[in-house]
Amino acid sequence: MDLKEQDLLGEDIRSHWYYRSKCAALLRLIKGRPVRGILDVGAGSGFFSRELLARTAAREALCVDTGYERDRDETVSGKPLHFRRSCGAVDADLVLLMDVLEHVKDDRGLLAEYVAKVAPGTWVVITVPAFRFLWSGHDVFLEHERRYTVGEVETLVRSAGLEVMTGAYFFGLVFPLAAVRRLVSRAADGNEPRSDMSRHGPVVNGALSAACRLELPFLKWNRLAGLSVCCLARKP
Repeated sequence: MDLKEQDLLGEDIRSHWYYRSKCAALLRLIKGRPVRGILDVGAGSGFFSRELLARTAAREALCVDTGYERDRDETVSGKPLHFRRSCGAVDADLVLLMDVLEHVKDDRGLLAEYVAKVAPGTWVVITVPAFRFLWSGHDVFLEHERRYTVGEVETLVRSAGLEVMTGAYFFGLVFPLAAVRRLVSRAADGNEPRSDMSRHGPVVNGALSAACRLELPFLKWNRLAGLSVCCLARKP
């Protein structure tokens, strides 16, 4: 996840509609798949690992991020949560790359590196920002290298040795409003670095979260439009 966005949202991140909804999409993607160990790549604060430890039967999570100042350990819901700058082979059932691959020049190389660290049968969940035409100062602010289509993510995933189980867009119902906002902003200010993420009150967060919940039952069939690409893959 993006630490810059966490800095903007602070403690509000858990109630923010975007992160609440992305976590709900993650839980939908892995529903029915037992998870004991989690490897969270580019994890930042470990938001998604914390949520999974609290809300699933997962027993342990390892968050890896080169941005950490030091290695450390915490406990979430009585379960160990480890923060490391790097790692070797990992005994994990689930690998998370939540808004990570768009930040690196060699996205395939990074994905393949961590695929090699886990055993066959491991599940991998990837999210990335969608559609190049939505490129704006938001991407510049977050230091993105690119945005993706579903097809591009699926091609990338297969090239790294994974089997695609589900590829889809998410945040489809808020897509038209967000797309117009991005395009208008770009026309007015060019690609001046500026985040679109902001804090909201309970009414706005509740309304947007409700809209995103409506998408969840149809998540795996949305190959039309959305702000994010979600992919569930498996190491054969």
